[in-house]
Amino acid sequence: MPDQLSNLQYVRKPAIHAKGGIVAAQSRIAAEIGAEVLASGGDCIDAVVATGFALGVLEPWMSGMGGGGAMVLYRARENRTEVIDYGMRAPESLRVEDYPLTDGVASDIFPWARVKGDRNLQGPGSIAVPGVVAGMDTAHQRYARMPWKDLVAPSIKLAGEGLLVDWYATVMISSAAADLRKYPASAAAYLVDGLPPNPQWGIRSAVRLPQDRLKASLAQLAAHGARDFYRGDLAQTIAADLREAGGPLGASDLASFRAYVREPLKIPYRNGTVFATLELTAGPTLAHALSILQNDLRPGNEPEASHYTAYAHAIQSAYRERLKGMGDADGKRALGAEAIAPACTTHFSIVDREGNMAAVTQTLLSSFGSRYVLPQSGITMNNGIMWFDPVPGGPNSLAPGKRCLTNYTPVVALTANGRRLALGASGGRRILPAVMQTLSFVIDFGMDLDAAIHQPRIDASEGAVVIGDVRLKSEVRAALRTAFDYEDAHVQTLPGKFACPSIVLRQGEVNFGAVDPAQPWGDPVAER
Repeated sequence: MPDQLSNLQYVRKPAIHAKGGIVAAQSRIAAEIGAEVLASGGDCIDAVVATGFALGVLEPWMSGMGGGGAMVLYRARENRTEVIDYGMRAPESLRVEDYPLTDGVASDIFPWARVKGDRNLQGPGSIAVPGVVAGMDTAHQRYARMPWKDLVAPSIKLAGEGLLVDWYATVMISSAAADLRKYPASAAAYLVDGLPPNPQWGIRSAVRLPQDRLKASLAQLAAHGARDFYRGDLAQTIAADLREAGGPLGASDLASFRAYVREPLKIPYRNGTVFATLELTAGPTLAHALSILQNDLRPGNEPEASHYTAYAHAIQSAYRERLKGMGDADGKRALGAEAIAPACTTHFSIVDREGNMAAVTQTLLSSFGSRYVLPQSGITMNNGIMWFDPVPGGPNSLAPGKRCLTNYTPVVALTANGRRLALGASGGRRILPAVMQTLSFVIDFGMDLDAAIHQPRIDASEGAVVIGDVRLKSEVRAALRTAFDYEDAHVQTLPGKFACPSIVLRQGEVNFGAVDPAQPWGDPVAER
């Protein structure tokens, strides 16, 4: 694909280190909130709750109370790793006949057969049962030291200040503005006179979008606890809004939702272990890719052409296997799914001073999810129904009560030399290649986080096409071009050609943190 970008510009974002805890997130402000919780004596999980809710206010196109996700946790004292799964599921009252097929291909992330009126892509009919609040509540009940209301309080303050508009916020809102303006509450929350907001040039000027209804909902959640989202007054307003709009999600769907604590998928790699999510995530696909690398990649001083070729083969093989399980034997219908989508997920990683760790990935699926903001509560809702194939008869076909197949890949890893890290990324199908390569950079080549976060990567999640960072050595690019259908790409914020990792690492009693340089808001932040 031709581009007009500079070949000389190079953005760096240095890793940090500290004796205390570190939060690495896609929003510096959210990371600062989490780091302040750690500095106040909070556990890693206290910082997870505060950071997670703050991100839902600061980058509402990525995540929030209306989404779902998963986290991998390491508890240092018990030397135990576990997964909390709070992925979305289809409403029990969903009727497949309400999603009739029509001519053409879906216009969003997945190239499914098109559904009449795009009911599975946006609006009330596209909303799956959200899990973020349940996931945060489960983690809080198990390990938190601080009161729930104190951890939700920073997000209430942020919502009261309103969404600050800069160039990045304008671009993200613009990418979904045509759909946001279809729904009055969505337009009121994110548009100005039906158009995207624009930041001002003046150094002391600021544009903010009021989030008063969201503030009230967060205050309700803080005062009455997570249960209110699923069984209380907040649940009733969510169900009433969706019933009024004709969506299938009802009060009983919220009341029956649970987050699950699970044993992690344990992936042996180079005399260490990678602990990943399992079942309907990309964890099993990562296991497949790492098993290939274990045999085909020989560790060295730095990645060379043969290593990147091995990366590409491992990624492509893993995705072929994944797509078979999805019922796409020829790969044509699902290859490229999510690869061309705008960023729609957030990932943050946390380590505290005691060595507890968390890798947390949360999503609305598409950018702004369903594009539907609930009129009473101001919550932006997911479009998780789009994860399902609308054509009946396949393993991932749409059905009531069914859990969503996802691409997120949060991991915690223990290396042979005793380093431990928490890692994940945003970027749809491109998440797994980024996680796999970053693990390899640290484990196979002994890189520190500063080197690993700046090491050029490839992506091979788009079927036969392999995409390579233009900063790769010429001999690496030549080898990839010989072996694959290859394209160069610049590292850029939008549209992103590579996923955006956030990572923390602990070596001895020192912690390290890093965030992808292309993410304009993200930083690793250490507790003071």
